[in-house]
Amino acid sequence: MRITWFGHSTFRLDFGSTALMIDPFLTGNPAFAGDPEAAAAGVTHVAVTHGHADHVGDAVAISKRTGAPVATNFDLCMWLAKTAGLEKMQPMNTGGQVDLGECSVALTIAFHSSGQLDEMGNSQALGLPNGVVVTPKDKAQPVVYHMGDTDIFSDMGLIGELYDPAVVMVPVGDRFTMGGRLAAEAVRRFLPRAKVVIPCHYGTFPIIDATPDAFLRHMGEERGRVRVPEKGVAFEV
Repeated sequence: MRITWFGHSTFRLDFGSTALMIDPFLTGNPAFAGDPEAAAAGVTHVAVTHGHADHVGDAVAISKRTGAPVATNFDLCMWLAKTAGLEKMQPMNTGGQVDLGECSVALTIAFHSSGQLDEMGNSQALGLPNGVVVTPKDKAQPVVYHMGDTDIFSDMGLIGELYDPAVVMVPVGDRFTMGGRLAAEAVRRFLPRAKVVIPCHYGTFPIIDATPDAFLRHMGEERGRVRVPEKGVAFEV
């Protein structure tokens, strides 16, 4: 599997004929300096963890341009269909799973919020926040767990037991998600079998941590599992 991080929580997974983007926040992302269309070229599927704008991002634009269905919670799917014209979708919800051909995608719980402001400036709830688990049917490919935006919670251990992810994307930027100490505790205590741990959700806005240094420090002797990728540069797992 080839993984590319585009800053914030945006990842692209390429394996077989599948190109799956998770939380495709490209346009307007201060941490992304590339071409959004080039980054999403050939994308076959999109998954969105929750309804905040910095995670929904370019999901609808990518879907319209490439024909990729968007997999996310039902409420967010319906809202995107009504407000942005999303047509190709895989509506689902927490605990559910959908077959995307070469892989399945499941939504897990996450402890956060999910919504956007409507045209009147009122907060519009858009379903529950989620994590995403991508399970390739080719057993030679790794299972990937993207935590979404979340606090630490003990059932991360159960997610680890049920799906046995080899690759985990963990938010570490603090204020809106776990900071370095809690993120490291989550990985060390609840996901001891994960081989590759990728920090994300940092360095995007001034009010969150600029680097993953605190996370690396708190990972201590287990920091060898951590991969801090260069933005826009693919690597193999």
